[in-house]
Amino acid sequence: MLTPGCATRTGTDAYGHSAGQSCAPGHYSDFLNQHLKLSSLGLGTFPGAATAAVDAAYADIVERALRSGINVIDTAAHYRYGRSMRAVGDGLRRAFAAGIGREQVYVVGKGGFLRFEDGPPADLAAWFEANIARKGLGAYDDLTGAHCLAPGYIAHQIDELREATGLATLDAFLIDQPEVHIPRLGKEELNHRLQTAFAVLEQAVRLDKIRSYGIATFDGLRAETDHALFQSLTSLLALAENAARVVNGEAQARHHFRIVQLPFNAVMNEGFTRFSQATGQGNVASTLQAAHQLRVFVMGSHGLAKGRLADTGIDGLRAALPGFANDAQRALQFNRSTPGLGVSLAGISTPVHLDDLLAVAAQPPLARTDYLKLYRRADDAD
Repeated sequence: MLTPGCATRTGTDAYGHSAGQSCAPGHYSDFLNQHLKLSSLGLGTFPGAATAAVDAAYADIVERALRSGINVIDTAAHYRYGRSMRAVGDGLRRAFAAGIGREQVYVVGKGGFLRFEDGPPADLAAWFEANIARKGLGAYDDLTGAHCLAPGYIAHQIDELREATGLATLDAFLIDQPEVHIPRLGKEELNHRLQTAFAVLEQAVRLDKIRSYGIATFDGLRAETDHALFQSLTSLLALAENAARVVNGEAQARHHFRIVQLPFNAVMNEGFTRFSQATGQGNVASTLQAAHQLRVFVMGSHGLAKGRLADTGIDGLRAALPGFANDAQRALQFNRSTPGLGVSLAGISTPVHLDDLLAVAAQPPLARTDYLKLYRRADDAD
């Protein structure tokens, strides 16, 4: 049986006063219109081998994180060939049994990439025909590389994630890296297909399978405005508005596009530094600034640049943040202190890296003035 419910204002407020007692002031951020209290650091589930040992480690890490002040969990249907979402489900069940409430936890699921249960197939076309096309989930024209934007497949992955995590309702579902279709389809055709996919997600909201939706990008929200892969927040919101009107049959229907993800760390900071987004309010802003004006919540992915920032670090951060034990902690502190970034995710598959996450959560984020000094320090170094 799937666990009912979703993250709520009352539940996340209570979480911040109980499970989060070991966390410093400023650790929880406000999810704009929904007024949810979400931890400034979240647990990602991408890295790690597709083994039973890593599955067990993830389940332990999810449970411990939820009992220690981290109430945001991010996964995807294809991560580790579907094993990550199932490990998240195991960890959630343990946390719930230990007294953490469903209404205290915010779970993000992503879809779009094909899930290969046994690893990438030797013949992708044959695999797609047998597992997608014959089941009526999509056509080959919906496929770019290993990414499928078919409405039926998106709906299918929502149900896969719900079943694997054991949750009746996902707090958010994000279409993962839709910009990969632009080189093949062009931006206009991609937007047409995204609107159709958003209609599927609006319907999923109506069915209480998800609470909100959005997109997760790698390039789309960091690129320059004239870059082929650039994606406009205002355009995405317009697509969502149109989708809501179609699904609800009302001209004034409200959409549920509430959240975006983009890579953000000290070496991938374009979301804060690059002014590329027109807000529709007469100004051009960074992605983080524009999202705030447009009431869209932003999560940062790749918090440690796939481990690179934990292994090598940045000299400027070492000098500016001497009170942290290692480069991983300094990188996480930089990310979660960024104005406008609601949650900074870090993919963690080993317990020692969770220790780093919790150590940072125990410290307050940098004040805005101190954070901005890090950029001036970098300029001076240049």
